Amino acid sequence: MTIGPRLLGEFGDLPDRYRSAKARRNAAGTSPITKQSGKSRVVHARHFTNTWLLDAAIQQAGEAIRYDSHARAFYNKQRKRDVKHNAALRQLANKLIGILHGCLARHELYNPSIAWSQAQTQPAA
Repeated sequence: MTIGPRLLGEFGDLPDRYRSAKARRNAAGTSPITKQSGKSRVVHARHFTNTWLLDAAIQQAGEAIRYDSHARAFYNKQRKRDVKHNAALRQLANKLIGILHGCLARHELYNPSIAWSQAQTQPAA
């Protein structure tokens, strides 16, 4: 499966199109929308987004939990919090897009020890 090229193709080839990881996550539709008023706070998934990009990001997350122990640990942590499967995949996709942005911005290859150091997750056995 060629998820990587599809994901990069959907993001486009302009190097400074996304100034931050948040902008890249918003474009992919993986970051939530939070609405807050007074004491109430509601979190929704984004619905108006590039569906091709969101699909590629979710597929990447699904494959990552199969082959990357750090991604599996992150996914398991979400599931232990009673997050449903699709929401946990979207959260993992959100994390992976942030990691992708860091790699592209710094012109570095993916290094799990650096990418997952902030997450404080232990690899799944």
